[in-house]
Amino acid sequence: MERKRRFRSSSYGWFAFHLILVVFGKQAVAELRYSIPEEVKAGTVVGNVAKDLGLDKASLFDRQFRVVSGSKDVFFEVNSDNGALEVSKKIDREELCHGNGACLTELKILVENPLEMHHIIVEITDVNDHSPSFSENEQTFEIAEQSSPGTRFQLHAARDPDAGINAINTYTLMSNDHFDIDMSQSDEDKVPFLVLKKSLDREHNKKHLLFVTALDGGKPPRSGTLNVSIIVLDSNDNRPRFSQDIYQIEIQENASIGTTVTKVNALDPDEGTNGEIEYSLSKTLARKVYEIFHLDSVTGQITLKEALDYEKSETYKLDVQASDKGQPPLTGRCRLIIKIKDVNDNAPEIEVTSLSKTVFEDSKPGTVISLISVTDIDSGVNGKIIVHITDYVPFELKPSYKENIYSVVTKDFLDREQEPKYELTIKATDCGEPPLSALKTLSIQISDVNDNSPQFSQSPLYFYLPENNVAGMSIFSVSAKDNDVSENAAITYHILRENNLATFLNVNSENGQISALKSFDFETLKTFQFQVVATDSGTPPLSSNVTVNVFILDQNDNAPVILYPVSSNGSAEGVEEIPRNVNAGHLVTKVRAYDADIGYNGWLLFSLQEVTDHSLFGLDRYTGQIRTHRSFTETDEAEHKLVILVKDNGNVSLSATATVIVKLVEPKEAFAASDVKSAAKVDEEDNVTLYLMITLGSVSLLFLISIIVLIAMQCSKSTDYTSKYLQETNYDGTLCHSIQYRSGDKRYMLVGPRMSIGSTIVPGSHANTLVLPERRKVSEEE
Repeated sequence: MERKRRFRSSSYGWFAFHLILVVFGKQAVAELRYSIPEEVKAGTVVGNVAKDLGLDKASLFDRQFRVVSGSKDVFFEVNSDNGALEVSKKIDREELCHGNGACLTELKILVENPLEMHHIIVEITDVNDHSPSFSENEQTFEIAEQSSPGTRFQLHAARDPDAGINAINTYTLMSNDHFDIDMSQSDEDKVPFLVLKKSLDREHNKKHLLFVTALDGGKPPRSGTLNVSIIVLDSNDNRPRFSQDIYQIEIQENASIGTTVTKVNALDPDEGTNGEIEYSLSKTLARKVYEIFHLDSVTGQITLKEALDYEKSETYKLDVQASDKGQPPLTGRCRLIIKIKDVNDNAPEIEVTSLSKTVFEDSKPGTVISLISVTDIDSGVNGKIIVHITDYVPFELKPSYKENIYSVVTKDFLDREQEPKYELTIKATDCGEPPLSALKTLSIQISDVNDNSPQFSQSPLYFYLPENNVAGMSIFSVSAKDNDVSENAAITYHILRENNLATFLNVNSENGQISALKSFDFETLKTFQFQVVATDSGTPPLSSNVTVNVFILDQNDNAPVILYPVSSNGSAEGVEEIPRNVNAGHLVTKVRAYDADIGYNGWLLFSLQEVTDHSLFGLDRYTGQIRTHRSFTETDEAEHKLVILVKDNGNVSLSATATVIVKLVEPKEAFAASDVKSAAKVDEEDNVTLYLMITLGSVSLLFLISIIVLIAMQCSKSTDYTSKYLQETNYDGTLCHSIQYRSGDKRYMLVGPRMSIGSTIVPGSHANTLVLPERRKVSEEE
């Protein structure tokens, strides 16, 4: 009901009423209660009294409907037209009523005919039209900085004429670290107090300016402000304070003596002697600190007295004190941490923790040879190390699971025969500026394994053996080389017994000296071959063989054999009959001889050893032909004896003699005898020719076999040689044959009696071994 009245009165103004009807006998008394805010405009309707009292609006004028008030200030009046109670002038509640109680104005409404008096009470409600205010705008306090928290200081109280909720409600204080505000109730007033919640520090802030605000309870609230000044009084309550509790300084380790490390600075906010500061180092530091650093007691500057070394100490911790001169003096402390900045002044170090000084050459790639570790006492990049092997060797570095530890391993296969020893140079370089490095040389010996078989210097081998050698004596030697060492290179020799001839040979197993168990004869054996095996002593043993070709060299061991003349009893003696009338140059006969040797040893020369008349007969030195020098005379004897000496050209010549008896006969007798002799001579020559052909065929067959063997060897080997028989075309009684062969860049020839004019003897060789010039050169010489 009250809400409806307030809502309704809002159309007329703010009001409320209560109707109380009291009947005393025949007089009716009604009491109405209205409420209206202060400060409303004149004419604002408080309420419709006529309606609330149930009066007829039409009779109000006649019944003299009016307000009767005993007060001089008439704030209300009634409208006789509509029966409404209206405000006649602006009402100020604070002037009309004092205090926080209800502000009521009592009115009397009088109506006549019949007479009625009605009491009306109008409550003037407060409107928040006043702000709180302080008696003074500023208030000052002087507070000692040693005052303890909790101390209270009374502030000026604010005043607000409004009442009720619009009166002073609370006090607020601007945000700060040291003070808070509190209120106490004194009668109807609220008294504010400034409370110290944190000790003051004059050195931090000499004066504090605060704002206290008084707020009423209106909506919106109104406020008033008081400026509060706090002056802080000084005392020696501050220790010197460094700008930092912990200083961290970096300095190069190569800083020179006298260099300023840093300057510490402490402040004491106290005044006078309380603020004068003196610096010193703590007495509990290590002795080395006092030897290296100097602290100026006045300025706080720290300088170097000795050189720094990062590797000895990376960090120094200095406790610095700052004391004021107050009574008693107060001390502040700070810690100075000096970090030494590393300089690349230390080269890396290489340490060989494990080393196999020898390694087998058959070691597989990846075999670990050595373990090394590298260190650099510098730090950071100055201590970061790059390691490599400087030379190109079959080894490499493999990093380990742990930093700066490496293993030296084989990278490729090793070969002791190519490189028996390696000098590995390992270089370690740090990453500083400038970089420093260290070298380490490792000596690694490659141990031999039996991976090389013995090798002969030449294959096949050719040896030339003079015939008639002494049985059991060394004839030549073979030698093989093994690139391995020690037992792997110890070689033994033996002969492969592939043919019967090899059984007549023996080899010294240690030095390869070959001896013949029989004497060889050039005339029966001119060449042969066998194989020698060289075996090392390794495990397992390795071996190789070589074919040895032996050529028997001719010696002058055969004397010439007279083939003609030969008598019936086998003696070299014959009779020749010639006509007396032959002319000069007549061929008497021809002495024929044969030497089984070859070359100079088989080259026969003829000479007259004995002759009855030197002027009558002549002998051809090379052909053995006997001819007349002149015609016969009557005085010449009828029978002449010629002794012919046939000798070879060996170093020690061998010879034979033949005797020819020349008989001079008359022509007729000579012709008869010639016919008989011719028949006999033909038979004799046929026999000689047969013998000669058998001899030549045998020799040719032997040399043909030799040629075939040599050609086969030439096809399978690199050595170029040829062999063939040569037969003198103009055979005139002396058997001529030769063997030609080539070895390397030389051509050799074993010649018979008729040696080529262009042939030359090899110096130092056997007499029957010749060197043939090239055909082009021979032709030029000829």
